[in-house]
Amino acid sequence: MANTLDTMDLKQIISLHLDGISNRKIGAILGISRNTINTYIKLFKANEHSLEDLLSFDDARLEVLFPSRTTIDNTRYDELMRYFEDVNKASNHPGFTLLFHYNDYAEKSSNAYSYTQFTEHYRRKYPKLKGSMKLNHDPGKEMYVDYAGKKLTLIDKNTGEIILVEVFLAILPNSQYTFVEACLSQKREDFITCCANALSFYGGVPTAIVSDNLKSAVTRASKYEPEINRSFKDFARHYNCVINPTRSYSPQDKALVENAVHLAYQRIYYPIREMTFFTLSDLNKEIRRRLTVYNDLLFQLKQASRRELFQSIEREYLKPLPTSAYQMKEYARAKVQKMGYVYFSPSKNYYSVPYRYIGKMTQIQYTKTTVEVYYNHQRIAIHQRNKGKGIYTTNKEHLSSTHQKYREWSPDFFMKQAAPHGEYVLKCVEAILVKMDYPEIAYKRAMGLIQLHKIYSSQRLDKACKRALTADAVSYTRIKNMLKNNQDKNNLFYQDLEEKENHIPSHQNIRGASAYQ
Repeated sequence: MANTLDTMDLKQIISLHLDGISNRKIGAILGISRNTINTYIKLFKANEHSLEDLLSFDDARLEVLFPSRTTIDNTRYDELMRYFEDVNKASNHPGFTLLFHYNDYAEKSSNAYSYTQFTEHYRRKYPKLKGSMKLNHDPGKEMYVDYAGKKLTLIDKNTGEIILVEVFLAILPNSQYTFVEACLSQKREDFITCCANALSFYGGVPTAIVSDNLKSAVTRASKYEPEINRSFKDFARHYNCVINPTRSYSPQDKALVENAVHLAYQRIYYPIREMTFFTLSDLNKEIRRRLTVYNDLLFQLKQASRRELFQSIEREYLKPLPTSAYQMKEYARAKVQKMGYVYFSPSKNYYSVPYRYIGKMTQIQYTKTTVEVYYNHQRIAIHQRNKGKGIYTTNKEHLSSTHQKYREWSPDFFMKQAAPHGEYVLKCVEAILVKMDYPEIAYKRAMGLIQLHKIYSSQRLDKACKRALTADAVSYTRIKNMLKNNQDKNNLFYQDLEEKENHIPSHQNIRGASAYQ
């Protein structure tokens, strides 16, 4: 069947291979053909980079080295499927055999499958019901997770409203060591948080997490090749494990966790049936207390408890927990607007990206604290998440040079721009900024005044500003007209008086105004 391997699948193959798992088992865990696994392992080893280096590469670099591709010939596969549709109509006829029809198919097809593949594809397309069997579970291999069908309740202190809460269960099948936790819903965030809490409870990570086909884990359910939710897949990548959903309508695939649900009804639900809880933390505290007793109960045949089996056998097979806690990622798509921002719909606000990506379609990956914007698997922007609505979050480096200059406009900016052109230019700009109530108007006039130096020189501009200050006529238009009409070159009467020497000579008997107070 078809497998389109993306970069996350490749990293999971590398991780499992480094853990010493055989190619056949990797294929069984990931639901990918063994031959496909063999092909990729050969490609990895033939590459100039080591497996550890490949594991550290980002998605874009892996995409270049190993492009995503389908693992089947669609034309050949479609021909086989169409042949099966006709063959299956006679499957109940006496004397029906696959060998007879394979010989017929091999004669008609120019590129026929082998008999083994022919029978395998037929049984995949038309599976038969099989009897159940006792499974032997390897220690540390899997963790089964599920939600209980029946819910527990909380009471709202203020309104008295009864609030139904979900109950999450996880179990390690070898030791049957069980984890139980109440949460508000089965939504993706609550589900992934419960899985993280379960791994923390066990103190290690199994090879695979086996989940039901709930929407929080599986985007598209399939008996053979379910599509894993991207956030849950990222969670598994963080913890270096894989996700292996059970088949739809096949409770026997997770019989142990189904049985754990019934035991939880007996050991946890029933003893607390008459208790009243007002907060989720109080309920979980009581569940944890009951769970400790439950995990310490002895199996009748094994003469050991779940906790003892976990501590003595299964714990050493678990992989260590990552050093950092997982932050759940959500995903969204957005087109970069003409202003250079992407609209972040979950919070209804905007985040800047480099202006050269205007008009491009991007992917947004966000957690509770950060927002990252990606284009072609490359991160082009990262911001701290702003919970407000309608707010523009801007990184100045993302703006074009023109927009960056505009954002720098402020009184201090214009004072610094005016200072090199003279003392009186600086005073005029200061007067214009103080005079206006609306700053943007003052900024434009101050900018216009400063730009006059390009036409008339800084020296003439400074003289014109001095004249305007003396005449109390500080404005862009008046100073421009002074320069245009060369009025800055004519001395005023009082300027001449200032430049002349005083006609009264200096003498010690001359007294100033202070002598007459």
